[in-house]
Amino acid sequence: MGSRRRKGMLAWLKGVFSAKKAPLSDLDQARALIAAIDRGGVPLNPLRVNHIARQLGLEVSRHAPVEATIERIRAAIQRAAPPTA
Repeated sequence: MGSRRRKGMLAWLKGVFSAKKAPLSDLDQARALIAAIDRGGVPLNPLRVNHIARQLGLEVSRHAPVEATIERIRAAIQRAAPPTA
């Protein structure tokens, strides 16, 4: 019984003292997506790509090719303010 309590206490302490990352802004998510693609990654989830595009204010059809959506995201990033730090 004592070991179970210890595991719970350690998990609680770990949760209290672990650093939590702030959520990325819409523009930062788009930049991260494009950076991953430029490094050679392939977006496996077109729904995520469409969601990011919609967060940037782009209208995206469900039937639009992912490649076209990615190019529109690139254009939106170039129109936006320069990246912060």
